[in-house]
Amino acid sequence: MSIRWLARGVCVLTFAMTLGACVTLPANAPRSKQDPWESWNRGVYRFNDSLDRHIAKPVAKGYVKVVPHPIRTGVSNFFANLKTTTVMVNDALQGKFKKAANDLGRLVLNTTVGLGGILDPATPAGLDKNDNDFGLTLGVWGLHPGPFVELPILGPSDVRDTFGRVVDTYTDPRQYVKNTTVRYVSYVPYYIDRRAALLPLDETLRNAFDPYAVIRDAYLANRAFLTGHGATNEEEPLLDPDAGMNESSPHSSPAPGGAGPMAAPSAPQPGAPPPESSQAPAPAQTPPAKGSPPTEPPEEPPL
Repeated sequence: MSIRWLARGVCVLTFAMTLGACVTLPANAPRSKQDPWESWNRGVYRFNDSLDRHIAKPVAKGYVKVVPHPIRTGVSNFFANLKTTTVMVNDALQGKFKKAANDLGRLVLNTTVGLGGILDPATPAGLDKNDNDFGLTLGVWGLHPGPFVELPILGPSDVRDTFGRVVDTYTDPRQYVKNTTVRYVSYVPYYIDRRAALLPLDETLRNAFDPYAVIRDAYLANRAFLTGHGATNEEEPLLDPDAGMNESSPHSSPAPGGAGPMAAPSAPQPGAPPPESSQAPAPAQTPPAKGSPPTEPPEEPPL
């Protein structure tokens, strides 16, 4: 049996196992408007979590325990270098030509001097490492991400990013390896390396009330930030606390209602008479006590 038919059989088996994956939603679970397929997604997440606990996580722990750190760093660098072609193409599609040139420099330097990407001389040389994909390109172009979807084996995604994953396969150098066995087997160490990088987050998910909601919300927030749609809140503009202040007088303060600066009152000079008001207040009149004769107004002095 060829490796292609084996891979297709695994995909068919995975899809068949997730057909009945719908579950009842928890009573106190937070709801998300971007997750209308939550019942299905939670079922697929339960399937993925079972595979992770029984296969992926133990393999990743053994990989970290057995393989020395420098070798694991070289493996991570190698797969990151393979992804540089995808990053470079999507930077160019988004009009970020300076970053695309930076990615091209990283690809050439790491592939040659870095022994096929095992080493990373591009970072000390000042060539920054970028991250991009076609899903982000569609987001920058204005395409809505669509509903959240939990993919079997692949994990969290959305409709836009699922389509972007398919397109990104055509910018992956592994897609053009003629030997089918080598092409598919190369994904095994790639996903082991990715799972090993996520091991420090296991404790956080273990203590979470709803791990599915934590992963979903973190994924959606991160993708919104990367596309530039979650960096700022346009509905609540920042206000300048010094707006309306009189720059010439440090002691001036804005008048109520925003009418402008109002000068602080100055202290009276020694010996100066108190300021007279434009209108003297009327003397207070007290009502006569009960039982007393009414008071008469004082007589005018004779001329």
